[in-house]
Amino acid sequence: MADFGGGDSELEEQSNEGYQEPAFEAFMCPLTKQVMHDPVTIETGQTFEREAILKWFRECRDSGRKPTCPLTQAELRSTDISPSIALRNVIDEWRARNEDKELDKAFASLSLTTTQHAQDDADTLRALLYVSQMCHRSAAKKTLVRRQGVIPTITDLLKSSSRRVRLKALEVLRLIVEDNDENKEELGKGDTIRTIIKFLSNENFQERELAVSLLYELSKLDPICERIGAIYGAILLLVGMASSKSENGVAVEKAENTLKNLDKYETNVKQMAENGRLQPLLTKLIQGTPQVQVAMAEYLGELALANDVKVVVAEQVGALLVSILKTGSLPAREATLKALREISSNESSAKILLQAGILPPLVKDLFSLGAGHLPMRLKEVSAAILANLVASGASFRSIPLDESGETLLSEEMVHSLLHLISNTGPAIECKLLNVLVGLTGSPSTVADVVSAIRSSGATISLIQFVEAAHREIRVESLKLLRNVSPYMGAELADALGLGGSTGHLGSLLGVITVTEDHRSGVTEEQAAAVALLGDLPERDWNLTRQLQELGAFRALATKLVELRRGTIRGNRHVAPFTEGAVKVLYRVTCALQLQLQEEEAAEVYVELAREVGLAPLFVELLQQQMSSGQDAVLLYSAMALENLSLQSARLTDVPEPPPPPGSLLMCGCFGGPRHRHGHGKQPQPQLPGAMGTCRVHGGFCSLRETFCLAESGCKAVERLVACLEHADDRVVEAALAALSTLVGDGVANATEGVLVVGEAEGLRPVVEVLVENRTEALQRRAVWAVERILRVEDIALEVAADQTVASALVEAYRNGDVRTRQTAERALRHLDRIPNFSSAFHQAKGRA
Repeated sequence: MADFGGGDSELEEQSNEGYQEPAFEAFMCPLTKQVMHDPVTIETGQTFEREAILKWFRECRDSGRKPTCPLTQAELRSTDISPSIALRNVIDEWRARNEDKELDKAFASLSLTTTQHAQDDADTLRALLYVSQMCHRSAAKKTLVRRQGVIPTITDLLKSSSRRVRLKALEVLRLIVEDNDENKEELGKGDTIRTIIKFLSNENFQERELAVSLLYELSKLDPICERIGAIYGAILLLVGMASSKSENGVAVEKAENTLKNLDKYETNVKQMAENGRLQPLLTKLIQGTPQVQVAMAEYLGELALANDVKVVVAEQVGALLVSILKTGSLPAREATLKALREISSNESSAKILLQAGILPPLVKDLFSLGAGHLPMRLKEVSAAILANLVASGASFRSIPLDESGETLLSEEMVHSLLHLISNTGPAIECKLLNVLVGLTGSPSTVADVVSAIRSSGATISLIQFVEAAHREIRVESLKLLRNVSPYMGAELADALGLGGSTGHLGSLLGVITVTEDHRSGVTEEQAAAVALLGDLPERDWNLTRQLQELGAFRALATKLVELRRGTIRGNRHVAPFTEGAVKVLYRVTCALQLQLQEEEAAEVYVELAREVGLAPLFVELLQQQMSSGQDAVLLYSAMALENLSLQSARLTDVPEPPPPPGSLLMCGCFGGPRHRHGHGKQPQPQLPGAMGTCRVHGGFCSLRETFCLAESGCKAVERLVACLEHADDRVVEAALAALSTLVGDGVANATEGVLVVGEAEGLRPVVEVLVENRTEALQRRAVWAVERILRVEDIALEVAADQTVASALVEAYRNGDVRTRQTAERALRHLDRIPNFSSAFHQAKGRA
């Protein structure tokens, strides 16, 4: 151990001068000039230190001389020596008397320092040095130090304001307790250990090193180990020091060895595990007796483990825990289940447990009933573990549960799950519903579960859970129903609609529309409920009618507006809620398409769309979601705008035909004004619409009332054009379909529709969609749109200059379906009629 006190040699000289009683001359060896320890007498009667005179005789022999007396130089007949017992006893008495006197003086000096705080540090350090010297001389002196009551006095010096004194006190205390259990026990009394532990967090590295060295010595006594562990923060500080990269090697080694001594006790092992030192717990779990294994498993189940630690635990003790689960006693299985619940909550560790064979005994315990089987409180834990395992994404089709080859996806097993869900308490119901949510969340396993639900007739039972008293059960059941809705949407829609406003559908809407506190934002249950409704078949007109009668569309439109304005606080559930709400509102626009033959029914949805501002809302959602990554919201908003825009022609109020329009066409995308027939005279520009009418539909239009996308200032076309740049092909196709409603045969002036798209700089993106040829459906839609654009001669002239357009049309003509080929042929004819080429298109392309 390094000397941290400093100046010990000088203090030693002062210590000897101050405390030692002078020695008699007879005590001194003539050869060594030191007080003798083992005096012996030769034949001349002279007395020497045994080792000194024996050395003298060897030197005489080695030099070839006869042995002589060192003092008289007389030759000796014999080298025999005789112990001087009387003199040795006198010397020993002198030493004991001197040591007692010196110890009394040192104790007095130390006591004066601790009580009056007036003593010079040098006196205190001299006293500490003397105690250190005594302890170095023999183990018996350590006992004397304890009996004289010096240990508590030195302990008080740990609180000294002098760092030198504190350092020396730590050093001396370590020496006092080394190899002396009684001294360890004495030092361990009172609050001393707590004081020593405080040094571990000291800024001074010397104090930290001496303190941990002292703790290491103390930890060699078992009762002290318990006391160290019982002090708050002690093990955490030791763990931190043992794993530190900045401490010196001695401190790290002492901290590590101290922890090894402390891990004899289970309570210390638990604390170590809580503070990140898990290996002692795992070692005891592997090597311990059955009783120790139960205790360690209980501790393991109480810990909150990091994901990487869960993997380590699963690798080291996963197989052992599975073995206990199979054959252990009920207390052992209970402790093991709780540990497995924590370990299995990570994907990687869950897969390790599956490889260790956890699934068969777990499922057996879950479904077994009667004496000797798990009580319901433990079945809840088993269900939680099973839910964790399913969430790992492992392939359960390849994991047999018994010798018959049954798997978790077998129809009988899913039937058992459904039966257990309907006949247990809320906690197990929730976890088992979560199991089914996991199984139906995978495309590879959802069909098996759907088939079992159908064959068991459990649809109504599952839907009833949406009205359960416990919120967690309602949420899990909604997630499950949403997962299976693509496969059994019609059945779910029928079952939800039973009972009208008092049935399950009414309950769902009550959950969705309630707002207890705007500051709390959207709840998980609300997001799950609206997501389920959004995934039901949008062309189930009976369900649409029920939703309309229950006020669902108005409520959801209002909530979306509140979310957009920030009236309702945003949270992580807003995105799925928004997606589900947009899908539900999309149903209204689908109903408009179906009800064209039923004017009265159609008018209900028209008025609804006008009242809630459905078209402006979808336009706003296009802008809001472009940067949010919610592709589904963009997709359904664009699809809804297509459906709404298709109604504009019949909803617009067309006045008497206006005067013939001028001959000038304006194209905002492909260049400046051009004459329709190439005349040299520059005509006056045409007004957007005679008498304020819509230039596309020829009547009085607006986005809100007639769903006209061409309304000036509404930004609908611009936002749809922006969607043409999206990475998702479905979004691009939907946006292109919505834009195409402005140039189709159903509008009053398709040419003006083309120009509206051009003024929004949309013609170039439409053409690029064609050229990119991303999907067959997108190509078919783009060919149709480009053919419509090319019907405007001025634009066709410019497009003809771009050979890539003609190449894309030729490709569509060669490889498309019948309708696409016909459309591509018409488009190519538009280009072939133009013999001259212009650079305007390339200029516009450069600007794009």
